[in-house]
Amino acid sequence: MQLNTKGQMTYTVDLVFCIDATGSMAPILKAVKENALSFYSDLMKVLNEKNKRVESVRIKLIAFRDYIADGEEAMLVTDFFNLPEQAVEFSNTVNGITHFGGGDIPEDSLEALAYAIRSDWSQSGTKRRQIIVLWSDAPPHPLGFAKGKSDNYPSGMAANFAELTEWWENEQLGYVNRRAKRLILYAPATDIERGYDVETVYPWNNVVENWNNVVHFPSVAGKGLEEFQYEEILSAIVQSI
Repeated sequence: MQLNTKGQMTYTVDLVFCIDATGSMAPILKAVKENALSFYSDLMKVLNEKNKRVESVRIKLIAFRDYIADGEEAMLVTDFFNLPEQAVEFSNTVNGITHFGGGDIPEDSLEALAYAIRSDWSQSGTKRRQIIVLWSDAPPHPLGFAKGKSDNYPSGMAANFAELTEWWENEQLGYVNRRAKRLILYAPATDIERGYDVETVYPWNNVVENWNNVVHFPSVAGKGLEEFQYEEILSAIVQSI
């Protein structure tokens, strides 16, 4: 293992924040924005308390809506921000995300996950973590739902849920590292009571049940990110490092 001069194990941490930016997400977007400036210091404080030395922290932002309803504003994908060096740029980008649109209730969040999985993950360091955190209060559209219906739908996207699962699970594809990857979901536990066909809508519990290294915090439409929930998510990130 890679150690620093004091004998501590060192880590390289990449985080991708996938944020549902539709109208109903106003409360949680507000909380994410409020926590943007303090996130790095909060993370480092807890890691230092646990004697975990992180040499590099990078955060990437993906804000998603609905390709059919929102067109070219359906997906914002940034590069990684190096923290704390680019904290101002990171905060400005988060503050620039506004909540609107979305069309029908399901959103194109699986496409956001696909972008996250195929991020330009850091290859430096012996001990790495590749962490995706996704916030949503809605079920996802099936992958490809907007294909052929929106000029902005991306080429090269996973064709279906099974292929996206391969992107996450099959290390030989080279997208994520089996030991480094983590997915933290703040999303609805089930959509059966809301009248969705679980075989066609792919509710979030499909991801929870079929993907490895997933931590799930059930969310409720219109509810914000309370302090204890932020602390739980922060703790889940720390425990994965």
